[in-house]
Amino acid sequence: MNVKKILVLSLGILASTMTMAQSQSDPNAPRKNKKAEKKERINAMAKMEEEGELIFNKHSIFGIKLNTDGYGISYEKGKFITPRRTRLLMFELNEKKHPKEDKDAGSFDIFGNVNQYVYGKANNFYQLKGAYGYQYLIGGKSNKNGIAVSALWAGGLSLGFEKPYYVDVQNLDTQERSRKTFDEILQDPGKYGVLGASGFTVGWGEVKLNPGAQVKSALRFDYGRFNEVVSAIEAGINLEYYAKGVPQMVTVEEKHLFFNAYVTLLFGKRK
Repeated sequence: MNVKKILVLSLGILASTMTMAQSQSDPNAPRKNKKAEKKERINAMAKMEEEGELIFNKHSIFGIKLNTDGYGISYEKGKFITPRRTRLLMFELNEKKHPKEDKDAGSFDIFGNVNQYVYGKANNFYQLKGAYGYQYLIGGKSNKNGIAVSALWAGGLSLGFEKPYYVDVQNLDTQERSRKTFDEILQDPGKYGVLGASGFTVGWGEVKLNPGAQVKSALRFDYGRFNEVVSAIEAGINLEYYAKGVPQMVTVEEKHLFFNAYVTLLFGKRK
C-alpha cells in the first residue's frame, strides 16, 4: 500500500470518528431531527391545502362544557368537505340550573358534614341534544401551525328530562322522617323541617319528557390545526325552545324559551 492510499484511508477513518463523536456528544440530535421532520410535514400539509386538497378526512371530538345556566359534556363527528368547510354531527348531555338556585344547610351527618339542599327547587332539568351543522375556517389559514379560527352553526332537537327534586324531611309534630317535594312542603310550610336533599338517584321513576328544538352559533379556536390531535376552545350562544313550560322552581313561572352563552374545552383526533 503506497503513501497516498494510506493517507486517504486515514482521513476517511478520522472523518467517521469525528462524525460519530459529534452525534454522541449531542444528546439533542434526535429531538432536532423530530422537529425538522414535523416542520417538513406541516409545510407539506400547508402546500396541499393551498392546492385545494384535503389534509384530513374526519374528526372525532369530546367536549367539557360550561354554560351560563349549567354544564354538560359533548361529542362531535366531523366530515371535511373542503379545506375550509366541515360538516358536523353533534350530541350533548347537559343539566340546566335556575339562577335562583341557592343551596341551604340542612342537618349534619355522623361525620359532621352538612346535608345541603336547594330551597324551592321543583325539578332537576337535563337535556339530551342532537344537532347538525357546518364549520367554516375564517382565520389562520396562512399560519403554518398556529391558532385557526372557525365559525360554526348548528340546529337540531333537544329532549328534556324533568326529574322531581326530593328532600328528606322530618314532621315537626310526630318526628317522623320521609321524602317530599317542595310542592308538598309549601302546602303546609310549618309542618316539616328539611334535613337535606334526597340525592341524585331519587326520582328517576317519575321523570317527565319534554321535547324541544335548539340552534347554536359559535367561534372555535383550534391550536395546531395541522396536528392529528385536536385541542381547541369553543365560545358561543345557544337558543332552546321546549313544547311545555319547564318547572324548575316552585315559586317561579315556567319557561319555554332558554338562551345561554357557553365555553367548551375540546379534545379529540383527526384522521
